[in-house]
Amino acid sequence: MGDSPGTTPADIFGQILKFQTDALQTMLAPITGLAPGTGGVKGGNPADASDPAHWGNVGERIQRLWLDFQQNQGTTAVPGAAQWLTLMSSWGNAQKRMMEDGMAVWQSVLAQNGDASRELPRHDRRFADPKWREQPLYAVLHQTYLMLAEQMAGAVDNLTGIAPDKHDQLRFAVRMLTEALSPDHFPLTNPLVIDRAIETKGESLVKGMEHLIQDLTRGQLTHTDPEAFKLGENIAVTPGKVVHESRLFQLIQYTPTTEKVLAVPLVIFPPWINRFYILDLNPAKSFVRWAAEQGVTVFMVSWKSADASTADVVWDDYIRAQIEAIDAIRARLKVPAVHAIGYCVAGTTLAATLAILARRGEADKVRTATFFTAQVDFEKAGELRNFIDEQQIATLAKLSPEGYLDGRYMAATFNLLRGNDLIWSYVVNNYLLGKDYPAFDLLHWNGDTTNLPTKWHQSYLKDLYRDNRLIVADSLSADGVAIDLSLIETPSFVQAGREDHIAPPESVWRTTGHFSGPVKFMLAGSGHIAGVVNPPAANKYQYWTNDAQSASLEDFIAGAQEHPGSWWPYWLEWLREQDNTQIAATGKRVPGSKGDAVIEDAPGRYVRMR
Repeated sequence: MGDSPGTTPADIFGQILKFQTDALQTMLAPITGLAPGTGGVKGGNPADASDPAHWGNVGERIQRLWLDFQQNQGTTAVPGAAQWLTLMSSWGNAQKRMMEDGMAVWQSVLAQNGDASRELPRHDRRFADPKWREQPLYAVLHQTYLMLAEQMAGAVDNLTGIAPDKHDQLRFAVRMLTEALSPDHFPLTNPLVIDRAIETKGESLVKGMEHLIQDLTRGQLTHTDPEAFKLGENIAVTPGKVVHESRLFQLIQYTPTTEKVLAVPLVIFPPWINRFYILDLNPAKSFVRWAAEQGVTVFMVSWKSADASTADVVWDDYIRAQIEAIDAIRARLKVPAVHAIGYCVAGTTLAATLAILARRGEADKVRTATFFTAQVDFEKAGELRNFIDEQQIATLAKLSPEGYLDGRYMAATFNLLRGNDLIWSYVVNNYLLGKDYPAFDLLHWNGDTTNLPTKWHQSYLKDLYRDNRLIVADSLSADGVAIDLSLIETPSFVQAGREDHIAPPESVWRTTGHFSGPVKFMLAGSGHIAGVVNPPAANKYQYWTNDAQSASLEDFIAGAQEHPGSWWPYWLEWLREQDNTQIAATGKRVPGSKGDAVIEDAPGRYVRMR
């Protein structure tokens, strides 16, 4: 963007804010007597919501917050703030055009028919509050919006003569646009915002502006109270020790809770796109704690967030890191093999690791492999493919001048896949309604981003997502070894989430056709996170199994048996079927016991690095 007045993201968004403030004042003018753009008026009782002076004071406070932010932006804003401003600017500009062009239409409709007592033809949870139906203006407004959204989506679906990938990109873009244009995202067209502003005497607007400025400074949307959770205190609290570390990862061993444990230990490879403690959020949700309570010796890899020192890291390094972790555990406990779990991208990498070990004649180092929502065949990889073209890949490279990509860009991408749930609902609650942040551990984890090495990220997007080379025998190599997934004979358990937007179940299912060894596929209820993190005590969701040979995911589902609750016990039963040998939990099975040198207590240093 240029430097001329009115063209920077801050300038544009400032203009949008002024428009929004004037619009709100216009709506409130009959109540407050404050004309749009008049600013503060001296005198009067500030506690009286109908006093023009009070609303003038509110307007001055909001304006001052924004002006202070603009003045400090050059010295205090962190990387990513400009991109967040651009996103918010496009949101505001689109809504401004919608308001200017659409108000005349809505007013003419209201003049002809103001009866809102009839059953409305369209329903959406964003407009579930009765206030959207009590006044004809808001009823017509949100019904018109839903109608137009349907029409736009239908028009895109009916397009012909366009390449499938471009069609998908256009469909996704239109959905993002219509989500952004929802009338509940704009003060003038959201009755809840206006009512709350009157109820709080404008304090909700001031608090909303404070939240907005905080997020612009951080360059990231806040989902939860940032002070509510502390690592090692109320999240990631399962006792353990860091027993090994390299420049890429720390290896945590958790303290056993049973007298006997399975002889074959378990190592978990979480995705380095996120923090490992998604599997150890709190005692009630922790997969780590639950597995330890079942007599499993659990190791967890905690990846280091990328920085300039890891600018040279490529996929080979992550594969070598997995092999290093496997060998470190084998040497530490003097066992021939481990069970391994790979989650998401770490599962993709685990498949490559298994193929390399097989080609080297070392496949017996891994007794079983479990894949949590992981893909090896990316042909049906879902909406994330809409972000994979030459222009977007080149743009991401430019955003990584020091050799690593700021994790907030990836977080924003994943949030866009569920825009209404993970972006716009928080825009409404945080900025427009000025509500206090909730204390929610899952959302805290979701906002705890990690940086990614640029070289790895670029090759991952090109070689796997774009070109789908992992399923082509010997097309890719790592650590000097060609990768052929058909060499994998390790017994494998493949879990998919029925509603997964990141690793769609059809894409995960395809893993079953690329390994030569026995593969058990299981479909879990819910999505990429809740489909995995579903402890038995919660008694939530369900899962489907089918032991018959299935040619496709559709065939699997057609003959599947549904089971209520968590799939974790089902997985553990499968694990024990592979090897149920047990030994006493003594010696180095208890990390930090007498004579055992360890590095530090769990959760370790790496998970705290930004």
